[in-house]
This record gives sequence, structure tokens and C-alpha cells, in this order.
Amino acid sequence: MGRRNPGPPVAADPVLTDLTPGQRLRRLELTVTRRLDGLLHGERHGLLPGPGSEPAGSREYRPGEDEVRRMDWSVTARTAVPHVREVDADRELTTWLLVDASPSMEYGTAELDKRELAVAAVATIGFLTAGPGNRLGAQVLTPYGLHRVPARCGRTHLLGLLRALLAAPRAGDDPDVVPQAQPVAGLADALAEVRRVAHRRGLVVVVSDFLDGLPDDPRCPAHWERALRQLTARHQVLAVEVTDPRELELPDVGLITLVDPETGESREVWTGDRHLRERYAAAAAGQREQVREALRRAGATQLALRTDRDWTVDIVRHVHAQRRLAAAPASRRGGAA
Repeated sequence: MGRRNPGPPVAADPVLTDLTPGQRLRRLELTVTRRLDGLLHGERHGLLPGPGSEPAGSREYRPGEDEVRRMDWSVTARTAVPHVREVDADRELTTWLLVDASPSMEYGTAELDKRELAVAAVATIGFLTAGPGNRLGAQVLTPYGLHRVPARCGRTHLLGLLRALLAAPRAGDDPDVVPQAQPVAGLADALAEVRRVAHRRGLVVVVSDFLDGLPDDPRCPAHWERALRQLTARHQVLAVEVTDPRELELPDVGLITLVDPETGESREVWTGDRHLRERYAAAAAGQREQVREALRRAGATQLALRTDRDWTVDIVRHVHAQRRLAAAPASRRGGAA
């Protein structure tokens, strides 16, 4: 038999970063609605468990079931019997996003870079929190300052927010054509700004690699930890940690040049040294543990996403875990904590 002509080569499907902004938004929307279809029904059952904030009277305290921080001290003093405040779930949810678009978020060695993955996370959160009257606002931390997107309702607003994130200025852009932004020193200041604008109790989602202000000494708190703790005192806070596999371990590819995207400092590294790769992996693991501990101390719920994994699967697992936690009896939740 004669050999068949294989014909012209078939082009591979373009990755997300190769698409135009409109095509990327369309693909993101299809991915979210198809993969998270079972989670998009119902209101306020999504990313984090927790009671509402509208007062609805008081009742007697139940040991082992009620949280002490919900004690109604005025009623307790009048009746000499411990009482707790009861609250109704909020009918409308305001979600504020803080999206880190600093230079360290421009790194990526998989299909998505960290900024693209941050946009995907925001798209998912936007669809999960969508509902009548629910509003979504954002603060975007860029190399040139903090850009604010007012909180509004609707799908059109969400798509506009995603376009703004895709078009957010990057390091090296011409400063003369970059939109005006509020100057901030880093993630800690950006968190403080979110606290200033988020007047009503709601959901705050911080999407970052959380490397900004991380001290070399793991015994010292991160510079942003105090500001994050102040947010968790009033709001439910979800910390979406975005990482890339090459931040966690080095491949054996010979001599490479590593560049710090924040400072521009560079260093040549011989990756053929096994001991160097092991030290790098150990240091990276220690750094991620440092971030996890800081988030835990601040009282934020953590969702870890990686550029080389299926982010929809990670988000689905997180949402299911949080729903199981919310459905568990209060005594079990307290025991698990």
C-alpha cells in the first residue's frame, strides 16, 4: 500500500493567553457555567459559611453550640441569664475583590500565568455570588497604583470588570498611557483601602500570591497580616493564593537567569546542582507554609490555586467543603476548629 499524504499539520488549540480579550472572556464564561453548573443555583450558599448580620432578637445561650462572641451582654445583664444575639441572613450580598496585579503576578510557566488565573478566579467568584441585588466591586493593585471598580450588580458589570482586569497595566507599560491610580505602598495598604470602602458586612476576596511584605524570618508576621485581620473582624474573607509550579521547585535545565520581577535584580543559577534544587524546594515550601500560617492567624479562609492544575476542580472542592462545614452542627464545627 502506498503511504497516505498526512496533509497540512493541524494547529493546536490556542491557549488562553493567545486569545483576544473577548475570546478569553467567552471561554472563561463557558468554562465556569459548564463546570460549576451544579453550584450556581441558590443564593448565599457558596464560598464561605457563616451567619448573616441583621439583628433578629436574642435567645438563651446554649453551651457547646453558640459562639461566645455572639453574646448579647445587655440582655444578659438585665435578665442575669446568658443570651446570644440572633441574626437573619442578609438578603443582598456585597462582594469586594482585591486583585493583586503586581509584577510578581505576571509570572507563569503553564497554560495560564498567575494574572490570568486570578482573572479566572474572579470570573468564578462573580458567577457564584451573582443574584438579585448582589453587588460586586473591586480594587486592582497594579505596578502603578490601586484602581477601583465601584460595586454594582449584573452580568454586564461583571464582564466589564473582567475586561478591566485583563487590560490592567503591567510592569514596563508606558506610564504616560497608564490610567490614573491611587498610589499605595503594597498589599497592606491595598487591604486597608478595601476596609475603608467596604462599609456593609459582606464577602471580601483577596486574590494574590501573598509574597509582598513576606519577612525573611518566618517568626515575624507578614506586613499585610494586621490589615487582613482587621478585615476578618467585620467581613467573611476568602484568600485565593495563586502559585506557579516553578516557584516551588527548579527543573534541571542547566544555567538559567532568575529575575526578581518586583526589583529587577537578577542572578545566574546552575540548576544541575541537586543540592541547590533541594534547598530551593525546601525554602519555597517554607515560604508557602509561612503564608498559610499568616492567613490562618488573620482568620481568613484559604483557597489555593496553581497555574498547572484544573482551577475549576480546586474551586468545586473548596465550595463543597465549605458547604459541608456550613451544614455541620455548631458543636462539630467548634470541635473541628
